[in-house]
Amino acid sequence: MTEPSGAVPLADETRLARAALMRAGESGDPLLGRLIEVCGPVEALAQIREGALTTEIGGRLAHDRGRTLRDVQAKVTGWRTRLLAADPVRDVLAGHERGARLVVPGDIEWPSQLDDLEVGRPTGLWVEGAADLRFSCLRSVAIVGARAATPYGVHVASAMGAELGQEGWTVISGGAYGVDSAAHRGALTTEAPTVAVLACGTDYCYPSGHHDLFAVIRERGVLISESPPGAHPTRSRFLIRNRLIAALSRGTVVAEAALRSGALNTVNHALALHRHVGAVPGPVTSESSAGCHALLRQGKAQCVTNAAEVLDLIGAIGADLAPEPKGTIIPLDSLSPEARAVLDAIPSRG
Repeated sequence: MTEPSGAVPLADETRLARAALMRAGESGDPLLGRLIEVCGPVEALAQIREGALTTEIGGRLAHDRGRTLRDVQAKVTGWRTRLLAADPVRDVLAGHERGARLVVPGDIEWPSQLDDLEVGRPTGLWVEGAADLRFSCLRSVAIVGARAATPYGVHVASAMGAELGQEGWTVISGGAYGVDSAAHRGALTTEAPTVAVLACGTDYCYPSGHHDLFAVIRERGVLISESPPGAHPTRSRFLIRNRLIAALSRGTVVAEAALRSGALNTVNHALALHRHVGAVPGPVTSESSAGCHALLRQGKAQCVTNAAEVLDLIGAIGADLAPEPKGTIIPLDSLSPEARAVLDAIPSRG
């Protein structure tokens, strides 16, 4: 975690190498991920700085990823160019000053479920906040959906976030307007932490209107990003970070989404990772729920309408099963079949 004020944060060679590599390549680059997997972050960084991979490593990457050696070399050249402006020591020290920590594979705080992403696993994660990332994600649900959410979508996300928090589950979302912020705020009404996965550096407030929300999340949960400090959000980074939302959680719930919603991209990642997916139905006349209805119709998601049903879908067998839904109980319900037959034989009018 964060060290006392004035102390220099421990940053070994491997951690600094990963900090540099986070500047070299875009998040989730499978070729860079495979290079790190094959020879480790320190050697990967050294070969990139040389401007060329060894014949053995280059050939292996080309074969594994279905690329030509020319393609691989072009990527290495691009990484090397970006490294010229990288200063990993500065990044680590700057993060330390603002209370951020660089969590990398092998750290106690690293969520092991991210390893399911294989070569798409993040090189590292910048983490800001009081909560422990790994512990927070052990029992977690992702709630995603439309930025331009309707009042119905906001209500569903907020209520579900609060109910899950009350049951001791962490809510994970993307920190955006609409469904994301409603889910975070719902969770924050309880004692449970919430995790916001950003598409920019943790020191860059986007959207700008969420300065106060992010401040509370830092106090009660965590902000995380695989983008280095100062990185601005881009459309591609939003789509790429969605795989982290899916991988960190036990399951993903779509509270409200249109047919072309970016939330469906998160669903695709969740399905590829064999995670559970739930969708909340909305009015059949609402385009804002058309994406949810499509998921249900295609059999990609299970219908969920409250937190109990979400936990029934993703929780432990037995402990988290939802109660069987029941209608209003009337006197006739307690009658035996024989008594009901007698009653049915009596005219309803004299």
